[in-house]
Amino acid sequence: MDLLLPEFGLVIYQSIAFLLLMFLLAKFAWKPVLASIKEREQSIDEALNKAELAKQEMARLTAQNEELMKEARAERDLILKEAKTLKDNIVNEAKTQAHNEGAKLIEKAKIEIENQKKAALAELKNQVSTLSLDIAERVLRNQLQDKAKQEDLVANLLKDVELN
Repeated sequence: MDLLLPEFGLVIYQSIAFLLLMFLLAKFAWKPVLASIKEREQSIDEALNKAELAKQEMARLTAQNEELMKEARAERDLILKEAKTLKDNIVNEAKTQAHNEGAKLIEKAKIEIENQKKAALAELKNQVSTLSLDIAERVLRNQLQDKAKQEDLVANLLKDVELN
């Protein structure tokens, strides 16, 4: 039973050692430990604040990004609309120009055909007149070989001249 009941001197020495240890810990160890705990607590608070700020900044940037995307889509749609209008104008202008050029070519072709027709008619008239003169010359030569026929022809021609 002696083991269960400590002696009075042992209790006093252990109490003094405990109080001395408590004093030394309070004087030298608890202040730095408490300071490091407080510092750690502040750094955690700062990290949470920074995380909250980063979250707010991310939300702001996301909203700004969405707004920029809307503007970019609107600008893209406007550019596409302008490009379509420009394309339609160019196509219409090309059609009009092609139509005008076609009309000019048709008019030139008509004029050329008319000129060719006139030239062909003039050539035909020249050939007919030349051919007629050749035929008349041959007929007259045949008829004028006889002296009596020549005199008859001259007399008839003089009568026609006098009548006119």
